[in-house]
Amino acid sequence: MVMWVFGYGSLIWKAGFHFDERVVGFIKGYRRVFYQGSTDHRGTPEYPGRTVTLEPSEGEICWGAAYKISKKEDEEIAITYLEVREKQYDKKEYLDLFTDLTATTPTISGVMVYIASPNKKDNVNYLGPASVEDIARQIVHAEGPSGPNRDYLFQLENALVLIGCKDKHVIDLANEVRRILSEEH
Repeated sequence: MVMWVFGYGSLIWKAGFHFDERVVGFIKGYRRVFYQGSTDHRGTPEYPGRTVTLEPSEGEICWGAAYKISKKEDEEIAITYLEVREKQYDKKEYLDLFTDLTATTPTISGVMVYIASPNKKDNVNYLGPASVEDIARQIVHAEGPSGPNRDYLFQLENALVLIGCKDKHVIDLANEVRRILSEEH
């Protein structure tokens, strides 16, 4: 039984587990948004950072990378690792991955995706929507055990460029963070 995991945030540039194949593609009906609070990686409980989650959005697509894990022992190690890394993400979905914008049939079905839901009962770190300026200000000042929140944003921006994806939300935030940083220095 082969397992596929789809990454739309830091998994794009840093899988952190052994995989057999990496496929760049997209899922339909979702958009990537910086609405999830990070109190364990890119922020602290006192000052959460912001990381991406998926928001259902009719007609939208979200590009990322899917990882194929074929061996049972690799799958167990990957799941154990991801359950810790993605522990603030309260939902797992199994979605279709496409690689061609004109395709009606998915390239891979049943790709596992971690999602941080807006349900505050199940996801205490959900921050939700805010203006680009407010999100950017929070990202500029947040830092956690995995480093500054801005590094996460800039690495995501770069990883998306490398796979040929222009994500307006990510680009607008990165530009606003750069603007704030230039004002502060």
